[in-house]
This record gives sequence, structure tokens and C-alpha cells, in this order.
Amino acid sequence: MLWIIIPIIVVAIDQLTKYIVVKNIEVSQMIPVIDDFFYLTLHKNTGGAWGILQNSRLLFLILIPVVSVFLVYYIVKNNNRFLRFTLALILGGAIGNYIDRVAEGAVTDFLLFYIGSYPFPIFNAADIAVTCGTILLAVYVLFIYKEPQKAKQDEKNEE
Repeated sequence: MLWIIIPIIVVAIDQLTKYIVVKNIEVSQMIPVIDDFFYLTLHKNTGGAWGILQNSRLLFLILIPVVSVFLVYYIVKNNNRFLRFTLALILGGAIGNYIDRVAEGAVTDFLLFYIGSYPFPIFNAADIAVTCGTILLAVYVLFIYKEPQKAKQDEKNEE
């Protein structure tokens, strides 16, 4: 049942950090953590990742629950712990940002990194969970997952 706890932890961390930032930082204020590299700032994103699809709130309000249902289905259906963990991270991040979209109409972002003079798109804890989950999902698909017929064939070859 760890897959149930992971999304809850991700949502709790995400919502707590957003609450702290909203209560302590003004919109567009930049607090240096590491000068010229890492800042805390408050930004409201009405789009998706990296600001794409700006002002598409209705799309996200419909799409995220649909995707979440599929994630829960695959978490329940599959017995692979690695895949369950991966999908639970993505689910937790999706729910964390969905809460913002429903409550405020925009996602609260606050982590700003500069790569040289380039500001990386501002993000939050939910985005970190979705990104890590997506990378782990790619690892699973590329290196761990085996087609059912191939898995059966491999088992026969081992006997």
C-alpha cells in the first residue's frame, strides 16, 4: 500500500511549501539562496509545464482527472514495485498542481534557477515529483519492462 502513501506525501510537501512561500514572499520578489544561481520567488502559472498552454485552465481541469484515473488503474493493475512507485510520484505531483488550479486558477511556482544568465522555468515540489516520476518511467520502459510473450520465453529458456 506504499503507492497510496507516496502521492499523499508528495501532495503534503507540495502544498506545505506553497503555503509557506505564499505567506512569506510577494509576487515576483526574488530571495537569493545562492546568488546568481538559485532564488525563491513567487509566480502564478496559468499554463502547463514551462508556461505552455497559458490560460488553458479548463483543459487542465478535465485532462488531469482523466490521466489520474489511468495512473491509479495502472498502479492497481501492475505488481511491479518500481512502476508503482514511479506512477505514484507522477500522480502525487499531478494532484498537487490540480489543487492549485481548482483553488486559485493557477499553479504556484517558487523555485528559480539560473543556468548561466538563462533563468530556468520556475517550478515547485509537485513538478519535481512529476519530472522524477517521468524519468523513472522512461527507465522502466527502456530497461526493465518486458513484453509478456518475451517474459514467458525468457522463463522457458531459464528452465
